[in-house]
Amino acid sequence: MDTYHVVLFIHLLALFAGIGAGAVLLVCLFQLRAARTLDAAVPWGAVAGKTELAFPIAILGLFGTGAYMTSDIWTWSTRWIDVSIAGLVLLAVQGPLVGGRTGHKLKAALFANGPGPLGDEALRMARHPGLWVTEFANLGVVFGVVWNMTQKPSTGASIAAVVGGYAVGAVLALWLRRAPAAELSAATGPAAG
Repeated sequence: MDTYHVVLFIHLLALFAGIGAGAVLLVCLFQLRAARTLDAAVPWGAVAGKTELAFPIAILGLFGTGAYMTSDIWTWSTRWIDVSIAGLVLLAVQGPLVGGRTGHKLKAALFANGPGPLGDEALRMARHPGLWVTEFANLGVVFGVVWNMTQKPSTGASIAAVVGGYAVGAVLALWLRRAPAAELSAATGPAAG
């Protein structure tokens, strides 16, 4: 059995675990954004809190297996690998420091809210850019790194893939975090006509 291909398989499993956890967080974000009561919000916040535990495992798995494959087949001076490592470091830092901290502030806002309808602070925290931009931008970085893994581009193209993925994710997050028009009109009452 070829060790490299076994490690590549584990590398892909770590990638799938990270993307799967990211997908679960996306569902939680949309459900939290739509929640109008504490009872509707708490289960999604709880799922998000448990899901965040998967990311350190996925990142360590990606780095460990990536390091093996780099040493075995590639070199540490391969630029698309350097850019991909920088992207992985960004995920490891931005996830817990921005997304994780904002998630804990959301949890505190939900507890402070108490039973019944969600107040302004809980609703604001469910749409906080720290949650949405972190999640979408991190997924954009992951897709940029996957592009680099499959295409093995030049340094400039590698950077463009990761930075472009981040930018697209951030812009998408800022757009999607807003309350749907139907929710806004229900909250403000019928339009004058």
